[in-house]
Amino acid sequence: MHEPANGLVYAICYPILAAVGIPGNIMAIVILSRGKCGLSKCITCYLVAMAVADLLVVLTSVLLNRIIAVYFPAGFLSITPVCALKSVLVYAAKDSSVWLTVAFTFDRYVAICCQKLKNKYCTERMAGGVVGTVFALSSLRNIPWYFALEPLYFINNVPWYCNFKFSFYKTPPWIAFSYLTHILTPFVPLILILLLNAITVRFILVTSRVRKALRGKNCVEGGSDPEMENRRKSIILLLTISGSFVLLWMTFTVHYLYFRITNSYTYTGNNDPLYVLQEAGYLLLLLSCCTNTCIYAVIQTKFREEFKHSVKYPFTLMSKLVNGNILF
Repeated sequence: MHEPANGLVYAICYPILAAVGIPGNIMAIVILSRGKCGLSKCITCYLVAMAVADLLVVLTSVLLNRIIAVYFPAGFLSITPVCALKSVLVYAAKDSSVWLTVAFTFDRYVAICCQKLKNKYCTERMAGGVVGTVFALSSLRNIPWYFALEPLYFINNVPWYCNFKFSFYKTPPWIAFSYLTHILTPFVPLILILLLNAITVRFILVTSRVRKALRGKNCVEGGSDPEMENRRKSIILLLTISGSFVLLWMTFTVHYLYFRITNSYTYTGNNDPLYVLQEAGYLLLLLSCCTNTCIYAVIQTKFREEFKHSVKYPFTLMSKLVNGNILF
């Protein structure tokens, strides 16, 4: 299991990620759940689920596995059974976040490119089923991590910290499990997201030309096309979310490929370029769980309005209480 990096930069960056990611994702969950952002129930279901998964990543990977491990290295969470359980939660949360992004990308692909399948697939019920399946499979698939770890040492018969068993590096089942883990997260998702986005964008460009040709004079005179406007907004949201995911996971992916190809498993110190690349990859990976709220705020006008209302509400309520305008 990857241990948290020590140093001033990481001691500052991880608390900032937690300070931004936890309230940001909670705010996104609350605002999107109210259903006042002008989004369909299907899209809302996926975005709420993605915010929940991102919140779980921040809580497990940033708060439990980074901040507490850096500032409280010998606490309750360092006891081996708890440490192993924490590892399962960390991997499960990351998998859920990644594959929900893939599910959302596929849903938008179907909605835009597969009109015959759209009415059956792009529904709130189907979205809920997909979300539940992703969370369930992500949890089940990562249970083996609990059994891959053993105590680093014992103190008064109490097992402390987590260390990979020797068999994890030598036996075929564990080797296959390790490779499968990294293939499923993030290589397959990256390929699927890039492929689906390419097909979706191409379809929109082709249909846009056809619709303009059919509309003829109306388009020349600047007549609006509600269908293409809805598609444009949908594709902007899709490309921004999936593009952010690809960019922020790319450093981690490049590092993994490099050390697997070169078998570079050790570092000369904290200033080793490979070590810096590794930690930058983890930091950007975790940053990806804090960006979606910013994306919603930039792209969705109604989300911004709801966000401003939510921020102002406590102050408005306090003002009414002070002025005695609220009756009990």
